[in-house]
Amino acid sequence: MDEHTVGEVARLSGVSVRTLHHYDAIGLLTPSGRSEAGYRLYSATDLARLRRILVYRELELGLEGIRQILADPDARAADHLRRQHRLLRDRRSRIDELLGAIEHEMEAHEMGIALTPEEQFEIFGTDRLEEHAAEAKEKWGDEDTWRESARRTAAYTKDDWTRIKAEADANIQGFVRAIEAGLPADGPEARALAEEHRRHLDRWFYPCTLHAHRGLAALYVSDPRYTAQWDAAAPGFSRYVHDAILANASGSA
Repeated sequence: MDEHTVGEVARLSGVSVRTLHHYDAIGLLTPSGRSEAGYRLYSATDLARLRRILVYRELELGLEGIRQILADPDARAADHLRRQHRLLRDRRSRIDELLGAIEHEMEAHEMGIALTPEEQFEIFGTDRLEEHAAEAKEKWGDEDTWRESARRTAAYTKDDWTRIKAEADANIQGFVRAIEAGLPADGPEARALAEEHRRHLDRWFYPCTLHAHRGLAALYVSDPRYTAQWDAAAPGFSRYVHDAILANASGSA
């Protein structure tokens, strides 16, 4: 058929009959013909115009703005296609940016980090905790353990994180002093520090049994980057803590 009734156009386009009547009333889409009974009849050209209108509407242009665009006598079909293509690309860029921002928030929530970047930097000296947490999860994360840690930490406030950081720093300094004093890693002082470390994890992050703590100790010496990071606190720090944890686990078994 070369012409379509308003009901047929409504079914083809998904636009209500009422909307098509409104488009006609405001001069945005006036059907080219009428039936003998006076009903609207839309031609192929009318349908092409409707397709342009719907794309512009999807791009959130107002009806008056669309009417003015389509009223340009010099604009060809290719001109409208290029304009719509440009507008769609711009919209996709904005959507990609929004998706990136939302995914970043989702990732932070999954990792249990409710701090702003400014708060992260203030407490930990970095605003990239999400990246570090994501890498740790990928490399070493046990799903159940990670889920429990995320569940707990998602509710932590800035004060909670400040306390966690202070406790962790105190434990690190305790190990540094033990190393500098030449105390053996399997001695009572080092084992006490290892137990303090285990209880810190158990209290704030996830149930940390002696067995789980032994598994964590292996990470301190299995990844060169991880070892280098901790050895910055004191030469041999990673190996010392590893041995102290194993000694504590064996002595408490």
